[in-house]
Amino acid sequence: MTARIQAIDALEILDSRGNPTVRVNVHLDNGITGTASVPSGASTGEHEAVELRDGDKARYGGKGVLRAVSNVEQLIAPELLGLDPREQTRIDALMLQVDGTENKGKLGANAILGVSQAVARAAAASCGLPLYAYLGGAGAVHLPVPMMNVLNGGKHAESGMDFQEFMIMPVGAPSFAEALRWGAETFHALKKILSAKGYATGVGDEGGFAPQVKSNEEACDLILEAIAKAGYRPGEQIALALDPAASSFYEDGMYRLTRSGQGDKTSEDMTELFKTWVAKYPIVSIEDGHAENDWEGFASLTDAIGSRVQIVGDDLLVTNPRFIEKAIAAGSCNAVLIKLNQIGSVSETMAAIHLCRKAGWGFVISHRSGETEDAFIADFAVAMGGGQIKTGSACRSERIAKYNRLLEIERALGASAVFGA
Repeated sequence: MTARIQAIDALEILDSRGNPTVRVNVHLDNGITGTASVPSGASTGEHEAVELRDGDKARYGGKGVLRAVSNVEQLIAPELLGLDPREQTRIDALMLQVDGTENKGKLGANAILGVSQAVARAAAASCGLPLYAYLGGAGAVHLPVPMMNVLNGGKHAESGMDFQEFMIMPVGAPSFAEALRWGAETFHALKKILSAKGYATGVGDEGGFAPQVKSNEEACDLILEAIAKAGYRPGEQIALALDPAASSFYEDGMYRLTRSGQGDKTSEDMTELFKTWVAKYPIVSIEDGHAENDWEGFASLTDAIGSRVQIVGDDLLVTNPRFIEKAIAAGSCNAVLIKLNQIGSVSETMAAIHLCRKAGWGFVISHRSGETEDAFIADFAVAMGGGQIKTGSACRSERIAKYNRLLEIERALGASAVFGA
């Protein structure tokens, strides 16, 4: 007998920054419940789907999500009761119809995504399948290479770095478990190096260290030193990846590298800077090297180094098929950062990934800086088979939850597991 959605409820919980977010429970008439919690970003693109907040300054400084919770229970639930949870596309489309806006501003992407993910979880459990196998089918055997954040700057930390994320990628590891070990060992080696140099070893939102280094370049030098200290070969075994999040320091047509004292730079200057860095450091991926509306800058960077470096669009594309299609036509980049809450539903996210595959582009499944213990994106990364995941550093339990889930999946797959980008 086909299971049906019997009830849907929601709850205001806290994310990793102590700010409210939404948790949704979808109950089926066979006794199964699917649960999902929604993350929240700090460095957000202006074209992202709306994260609905209450605006009541008397509660959580206006960041409460009781309106989104109410929307789940009062507006969404009545439309979905009695439906087969396996009808993901239909269910997501119904929620978009109820919302009726371009940016999910009525119901809130946090309400819609919470329901969408919880429906997927309930359906998977009802089918007796792990989430990755339910969403990805028999071919969901590909474990992603972690893009591990080890140094934080920009909006994610009060540090001396203009750029938001300096990451390591254990590209030479034979398995996910070994990649995670290599990354964790490098992370701890970096902590010892920072401490020996008199730098603070507190961490930012995503678990990377946030020292007051002298320049963005010093950040790369410190990471290379840590890779070697941990016993690995930079570039061959562990490479570097960057997320400058350039929109955060773009102002009045200039890129203002004030934290590091490198002054103002034009779009062309930024392309030249990255060309120099790629020649100097083993960098394999650059995300948001230009601001979200600097389409020419993205295209220039892709044209200059895209044949040997992954150029990832995040704020530029916000996981939106419309922007991805535009970027493909313009040659703006060659990969997309995929964040479920940027677009707001499982079906729309999968549609965005389909466009990437069709164009031969890479894609990276990503967390947000405000996370929860929900490990949905770990299963989703394996289901989609993209080969890369961004989910923070080797500390903070909301990040480690995703890594630990991937370890479980790799063990469950056994000899069928495939690892690598």
